[in-house]
Amino acid sequence: MKSSDDNSAALLLIDVQQGLADPSLGKRNNPGAEANMARLLDAWRARRRPVIHVRHCSVEPDSKLRPELPGNAFKQEVRPQAGEKEITKMVNSAFIGTGLEQYLRESGITSLVIVGLTTDHCVSATTRMASDLGFDVSLVADACAAFERHGYDGEHYSGEQIHRVNLVSLDREFCTVCTTDELLNGPA
Repeated sequence: MKSSDDNSAALLLIDVQQGLADPSLGKRNNPGAEANMARLLDAWRARRRPVIHVRHCSVEPDSKLRPELPGNAFKQEVRPQAGEKEITKMVNSAFIGTGLEQYLRESGITSLVIVGLTTDHCVSATTRMASDLGFDVSLVADACAAFERHGYDGEHYSGEQIHRVNLVSLDREFCTVCTTDELLNGPA
C-alpha cells in the first residue's frame, strides 16, 4: 500500500452481497475471497483511507440481487460503516449511472484497489472502465471470485478457469494484479 497517510487510493468493494452465496449459481472458486476482502477492509479502516462499497440492484426478474430481496444485503464481513461511501448500480460497471467517477475526482482519489464479485462480470467491467478513465488500478486476485459456467462452445469452465483467464486478460492492460499479502506487506 502507499504511505499510511495517502488517501489517493480507495478500496472499492464490488457486489459483496448475500445473493451471490446462492448455491444455484454453481461452484465458485476462491472460498477465502471474503476473508481477504475483510483483511483489506480492516487495513483501510485502520489507516483511515477511503472505502467505497458498491451494491448491485438488479432489475432482472430472477436475480437474487433485486433491491427488495434479502440477497441484496452486503455480506456481514464487509458491511459498510458510518462515513463509508456506498454506490448503487444496475449494470456491470460501477461507473455507469452512479456518480462514482465524479465522487473519485472530487475526493482526489487517483488509484483504486478493486475486490469483489464476480471476477468475470462486475469486477472486470469496473476495472476496465476505471483504467480507461485514467485511474491507477490494482486488482486483488485472491479477494475476487468467479462461478463455473458453460460456454457458448458447450464446454464446462470451472470457476477457477474463469477467474484466472479474466485476471490474465486484465493484468498489465487495465490493472496490476496482486494478492492481498503483496498489497498489505508491500512498501509502506
